Amino acid sequence: MSKNDKLVSDFFGTNIFSLERMQQLMPAQAYHQVLSVIQKGEKLDKDTANLAAVALKDWALTKGCTHYTHWFQPLTGSTAEKHDSFIEFAEDHHVIESFSGKQLIQGEPDASSFPSGGMRSTFEARGYTIWDPTSPAFVMEYPNGNTLCIPSIFVSYTGETLDKKAPLLRSIQALNKSALTMLQLFNNPATRVFSTLGVEQEYFLIDRQYYFDRPDLRQTGRTLFGIPPAKHQQLEDQYFGNIPERAFAFMTEIEEESYKLGIPLKTRHNEVAPNQFEVAPIFEDVNVAIDHNQILMDLMDRVAAHHDLAVLLHEKPFAHINGSGKHANWALATDTGENLLNPGKTPHSNLQFLVFLVATVNAVYTHAPLLRAAIASASNDHRLGANEAPPAIISVFLGESLTNVLEDLLSGVPRENSGQAWLSAGIDKIPEIRRDNTDRNRTSPFAFTGNKFEFRAVGSSQSPSTPITALNTAMAQQLDTLRLLLEQAIAGGKDFNSAVVDVLRITLKKSKSILFEGDNYSSNWQKEAKRRGLPNIKTTPEAVEAVTSAAAVKLYSDYKIFNERELEAVYHIDMENFIKQISIEAVITKDMATTMYLPGVVQYLTEITDAIAGVKSALGRTSPAVASLTGLAKKIAIKVAALQTETAKLDTLIAAAETKAAIKAKGKAFGDVKVQCEKVRAVVDELEEYTSDNHWPVPHYRDMLVGL
Repeated sequence: MSKNDKLVSDFFGTNIFSLERMQQLMPAQAYHQVLSVIQKGEKLDKDTANLAAVALKDWALTKGCTHYTHWFQPLTGSTAEKHDSFIEFAEDHHVIESFSGKQLIQGEPDASSFPSGGMRSTFEARGYTIWDPTSPAFVMEYPNGNTLCIPSIFVSYTGETLDKKAPLLRSIQALNKSALTMLQLFNNPATRVFSTLGVEQEYFLIDRQYYFDRPDLRQTGRTLFGIPPAKHQQLEDQYFGNIPERAFAFMTEIEEESYKLGIPLKTRHNEVAPNQFEVAPIFEDVNVAIDHNQILMDLMDRVAAHHDLAVLLHEKPFAHINGSGKHANWALATDTGENLLNPGKTPHSNLQFLVFLVATVNAVYTHAPLLRAAIASASNDHRLGANEAPPAIISVFLGESLTNVLEDLLSGVPRENSGQAWLSAGIDKIPEIRRDNTDRNRTSPFAFTGNKFEFRAVGSSQSPSTPITALNTAMAQQLDTLRLLLEQAIAGGKDFNSAVVDVLRITLKKSKSILFEGDNYSSNWQKEAKRRGLPNIKTTPEAVEAVTSAAAVKLYSDYKIFNERELEAVYHIDMENFIKQISIEAVITKDMATTMYLPGVVQYLTEITDAIAGVKSALGRTSPAVASLTGLAKKIAIKVAALQTETAKLDTLIAAAETKAAIKAKGKAFGDVKVQCEKVRAVVDELEEYTSDNHWPVPHYRDMLVGL
């Protein structure tokens, strides 16, 4: 089946076990009970679980599945799966296909080799995967067989969190409870509130052979060496340009596979850097949206191979040009179809909207360090603060219209509100359009974009679960804080509207320093943010300390997202990931410098010195050619010596860092290793300018960053 033969609507979702498919294949009573489990959190009884399992198995068999897996998202940040076949022995010892409710609900992968942050010993191997019925099961198609994937959470034998989905689901539950309690004050009829998410995914594509010819790309996801080509992104002609044919073929296959899996991809386009692209879906329930993003990343890697391409999801695969992010567009919706972050035509008087807006601003202000920790990684450190990404300073952009609304709220003097504006191009035959209530600020890490917030600082390779869990939980807390203040004000005799305005004004006075409408890339903002007291946490080892702060422990324990022991584990895992990533990069840096660049350059230097001898013999010692070649040889020889010196320093720093026992000290030591890697790179990159292509051991940027 191809989407070129049929409308997308004809085959969209054919590989997911949707509610509609469930209703067709299950008895009505059993279907409605599963629906109650999904929508109301009711318990699933054994009989209904068995009926659901049989329906799921029968459907999977029609899709060519021989195996099933509890698909989960461990603390590695990627996905994991253990496949089991449907076969069982019947009573007469014949093999049959069978799948029970118990098998559907619970799996038992070996948990010993997944990161746990010290919550258990290696010999304590048992872990459980538990079915998440709120995200539909799906079939992954492979050339040699299909597999039924059952979205699941992953916990240890003693019940501790070992994955990223369980905390996310808890945060969804907490936010729903807090938001509904707030909405009751507004007599809102909603019975469920949930966050929605649209994840814009940026990525690079390069020819697959170049990928295999670069050990740094293969093992770290980024180029540890390389100078930019003469033409890269400076003409700004790549952005939204014509999509190259090979990239287009890759995109259309990704779309086809995604549509079958119910992933509603909407947008595709060229990004700013050469060979950089973006894909974006329609908004979905946040849990499903994150599952879909994880599936999409797996699909991209597999599909790229079909086109002799490699997809690079690293935040900064190439130096000197734009890196990649994963812009998380977050909003709040009700089961009645209301977007709680939609200002409406008169935001000045839309008190319900203002409460949710100010709660969001205050959530970011109160927990800025935790949100920074949620996007921290060795790879994202390369991107944050560069000239194509938000800085490490967390701030909020609202746009002129909403900024005016909040300023009026603070001053108590509303200005004239003209409602939504129209925009004219000044050309008779071009229609006027409605102008959004805010411009887009691409430099802001957390920007309001009309009816949602765009968390732009999330890294392209990261799971969105961690930042969204933090955001959901912080929002739940702030809604509760505002509600309690409102209830106190009303109990003190104030009418509801006056109480709302007073509480919003008090809250805004405290948190308004987080609001910034200007250029976040500018050096002036760095100074201004410091004056305001906003944290500027530039590295992962510094950032992840917020995970175990008193504020984080209270937030997460109050809302039952993590306990203190689990937070300690998250901190250790984040630090270990940073250390391991930098360690791998350092070893590859040393190895490539020693075994690839140095021999190639020395061989070239030898050829030059041989050429000098030949030119002397032919033209005499005073020939200008001799002086020119001798000057080149000296330049290269000096750099060769510098490369050996810097590589030796790197080797010493790696060895010293490995001796550190305490995780914090080790993280700091590997921060020094990271700095030294850049010094080695600087020498190699200078040598690249002088060395013959015949002796350069890897593809240049100018080879890799060309049209596909």
